[in-house]
Amino acid sequence: MAKSLLLVSRQAPWSGPGAREALDIALAGGAFDLPIGMLFLDDGVFQLAPTQYPEAIQQKDLTANLQALPLFGVDSLYVAQRSLDERGLADTTLDLPVQCLDDAALRDLIDRYDLVITL
Repeated sequence: MAKSLLLVSRQAPWSGPGAREALDIALAGGAFDLPIGMLFLDDGVFQLAPTQYPEAIQQKDLTANLQALPLFGVDSLYVAQRSLDERGLADTTLDLPVQCLDDAALRDLIDRYDLVITL
């Protein structure tokens, strides 16, 4: 049986390659039917914010990759409620349907997965 993998994406989409790499791993793993979840934590929650303008800072838009996650079988998407609150974001305005988790639920989530990779 395949081990489950939780990808923790902690970088904003414009702060370096971490956000893109997390999405690439999720899409590749999903293509091979691996049980994958994604947690958006800290500045990683900015990946889910609407109306981003990456071309203004000469970056590639990650929206299409994010929207493709469910198509590749990556349906377990989570976000840290504390990270949203600290950055003034509301879960009702995010571009993807995600499950918001408090700190206790985050610990439980991490314990449920066999492997955890933080990017």
